[in-house]
Formats: sequence, C-alpha cells, structure tokens
Amino acid sequence: MLNSDPPRPDFTAPLPIFPDVLVESVVDRIPVRERSIAVVDGADAADPVEFAHRVSRRVQSTGRACDVIDLHDFVRPASLRFEYSHTDELSYRTAWFDFNAVHREIVSPLASNGRGSYLPRLWDEAADRSARAKLVVAASDQVLIIAGPMMLGRIADPSAVVHLQLSPGALRRQTRGDQHWTIEPLLRFYEEYSDAREGPEPDFTVRWDHPERPAILPRSRT
Repeated sequence: MLNSDPPRPDFTAPLPIFPDVLVESVVDRIPVRERSIAVVDGADAADPVEFAHRVSRRVQSTGRACDVIDLHDFVRPASLRFEYSHTDELSYRTAWFDFNAVHREIVSPLASNGRGSYLPRLWDEAADRSARAKLVVAASDQVLIIAGPMMLGRIADPSAVVHLQLSPGALRRQTRGDQHWTIEPLLRFYEEYSDAREGPEPDFTVRWDHPERPAILPRSRT
C-alpha cells in the first residue's frame, strides 16, 4: 500500500534568500538606541568587508552612525607575522591578527563603561607601519561592524554574527594564487571551531559560494 502522507519538510536544507533580504535580516538583529558591535566573518576570498559595507549602508540609511572595521587594519607587524616564514600556517591561524588590539581599541570603548571613542585602523599592512588613525567619538547608538577571517568566537558578546561560508572547492577557486597557503589554516580553523561546539554559533551561517544566490544554513544548536 502506498504511503499517502505528504513528505516532511527538510529542516536541515539551506534556505535560499535574496541578498537584500539577508542584509535586512542582519540589520534587524542589531539593537536600536544603543551602541553595538556586529561581526562579519569569512575568508578573504568571501570578501566579508564588502558585505559588511552593504550592511553598514543599510544601517546608515536609518540615520544611525555605522562604520566598518577591516580586520586587516589590525594585523601584527611583519616582524611578528613573518617570524617563522612568510607562509607559516600556524602563525596565520594564531598570531596574524591582533585580536587583543581589536578588543582594546574597538570592543571595550563601546561598552557601557568604555571611553566612548574607537580607533578605526591600527596598522597599515602594506606599508608595515602605524596607520596613524585618529580616535573617532562614537555616537550614542554607534554600530561597528568588524569584518575579516577567523573571527568566530573572538569577539565578546556581539549583537550579530554572520559567517560567510565557502565550500573547500570555492575557497580554492576564489583565493588568489599568492594566498593559497592560507587555505589549509582557514579550513582547519573553521573545522575545529565547528567540531568543538564550545564557542557561540553564528546568528547567520550563509552558504556563499555564489554571493548573488546566498542560502542560510539552519542553526545546528538550540
């Protein structure tokens, strides 16, 4: 006898979403009338900074002050990044970016007891010298969006976290040739973060192989 019951929905399947709707969903996650930090995580090949700017423009359209912080403006000096070699995978994964400085200059200043002014850039990666940026006074409802690779679990209590997920194949295709050495440490970081299941799960994990056709992956933890 044939089973006439309708098929059950697959709640594990990625949910396609229009890019503009994705941006709107992220903006809706950010609290109003208070200072907030959001995170857009993704390998450089996913261009998280570009997506962060899209979110920033939408926030600004509501009349709020919003700035994008590029994680590459918070790298450590070359003498530390290249201490073991220019392509040391462990250094890239653990010592390339100065997350202590991000906390000191970005996250802590926006806290309720913080100084109220943040440093938008710390280090000029290309010139390998101080960016010589000036402190910016944060508005009372300031939003800062920190964007870059391997950021999951690095920022305390963000209001929204977006992870732009590339498949291994897409990561290899879209990563510049001179940056292919970063692929394995990136894959290892995200694999270990997912397997550990200790850090907070992103609010939005987005399949990003084709940015014009993103899809949201369901949360695996409740």
